[in-house]
Amino acid sequence: MFIKLVMLFVFFGVMIGVGFYSRKHATNVDGFVLGGRSVGPWLTAFAYGTSYFSAVIFVGYAGQFGWKYGLASTWIGLGNAFIGSLMAWTILGRRTRIMTQQLGSATMPEFLGKRYDSRALKIGASAIIFIFLIPYTASLYNGLSRLFGMAFNIDYTVCIILMAVLTGVYVIAGGYMATAINDFIQGIIMIVGIVAVVGAVLKTNGGFMEAYRGLAAVESEGMTGAYASFFGPDPINLLGVVILTSLGTWGLPQMVQKFYAIKSENAISKGTIISTVFALIVAGGCYFLGGFGRLFTNVIDPAGTGVPAGGYDAVVPTMLEGLSPLLLGVIVILVLSASMSTLSSLVLASSSTLTLDFLKDNIVKDMDEKKQVFTMRMLIVVFILISVVIAIIQYSTTVNFIAQLMGISWGALAGAFLAPFLYGLYMKKATCASAWVSMIFGAGIMVANMLFKGAFPAFLQSPINCGAFAMLAGLVIVPVVSLFTPKPDKDLVNFVFAGYEKKVVVSVRESLGDDAKE
Repeated sequence: MFIKLVMLFVFFGVMIGVGFYSRKHATNVDGFVLGGRSVGPWLTAFAYGTSYFSAVIFVGYAGQFGWKYGLASTWIGLGNAFIGSLMAWTILGRRTRIMTQQLGSATMPEFLGKRYDSRALKIGASAIIFIFLIPYTASLYNGLSRLFGMAFNIDYTVCIILMAVLTGVYVIAGGYMATAINDFIQGIIMIVGIVAVVGAVLKTNGGFMEAYRGLAAVESEGMTGAYASFFGPDPINLLGVVILTSLGTWGLPQMVQKFYAIKSENAISKGTIISTVFALIVAGGCYFLGGFGRLFTNVIDPAGTGVPAGGYDAVVPTMLEGLSPLLLGVIVILVLSASMSTLSSLVLASSSTLTLDFLKDNIVKDMDEKKQVFTMRMLIVVFILISVVIAIIQYSTTVNFIAQLMGISWGALAGAFLAPFLYGLYMKKATCASAWVSMIFGAGIMVANMLFKGAFPAFLQSPINCGAFAMLAGLVIVPVVSLFTPKPDKDLVNFVFAGYEKKVVVSVRESLGDDAKE
């Protein structure tokens, strides 16, 4: 216990120290929200990765989908690495950085409002973001509490308050730069921790080959070996999870906002590689670990019902209970790092959106930079308080599993924004009406799924599958609706895409130049 407490106090001290160190970068709006658009590849890549993976992944998703699909759940981690990281950076990174600077936008709603020339669209987008980030935030606390309770026997409410206060302190003090630096530190902890945990769990089961043989012997509906097979016992639903958790990042405001702050072309190239490797280790490791959950059936499901006795969120904590105190301390710091990094990203995205896109010029007139930064800091406190209350209520009433909460949030946000954002970067003929239809459909279908689940087809009753459907539908909705709605103003489109046509001086390494001879 002494070792674990020392590790916690050192961790907390470093996080708060970084927050106050970064105060000099958070004196204006651009610095507080985007770090002055001067963040290098390592910080940006780790900020992207740590915002991506949290206790929701390590405890909720790894436990639930590892239990359901066995080792095939590793496909989710691979999808996160290659679709959610590599392709996202390659397809969105440069164009997002260029166009957001061209438009002078710092948030997703501000980008959509300027790109589609609609103030109402900006306000509507900010409302969707603020509403649907809350259940995601609540799920972060829940996952953390499971491991804190196991390692320290601390009350759930204390866990929530401790994490919320510490995260709030360093985000309020240092803004985006504090978040980015702490994300880098937390990312290193996550990499070391997940490698150590996977190795330790396999060792307790006799090594990889012995654990694999044990998993292959587990029966699933009369079929032996399904949990050790290539695609698992249910490949169709597995595909829905891969789409939601991988393609979904392309439309999540707190994720794409990382591209706004990239410093240079070189930073994009390096960041793409770093982010992908990070995702391979962390996401791949988490789902690979969860895939061995069935080896602990005698503890997790002693009655043999096929469903974990303590719910899916109890699978991973149960797998870790027999590890050494030192390793348990590492695991707690790992999950705390993952949760705090994601929480900091969420509250910063929510407060900046509400301030810059909703309050400024709409509710509060003549809001200067000093007032904007102060308002964002106050809203961070408000947002954290709301999420804490909801997390406690959710836990005490056992409303939903972690994965379901996250599925609702991801599905609504990515379903609403993925298509308008992606087509906004590439398609000159994308219209404001198509963006509205996509946003309303994406958020609306997830709300309908929550309220009238029984009215949906069996496959779409899962919020995860419904969220994946919302995203894919948006990719069809925007170009189709754009064909039949008023075209955007030509001068506006020319201005929006003018950033891509600017001439820059580059080295010979980048281009041979017009006078090069064959």
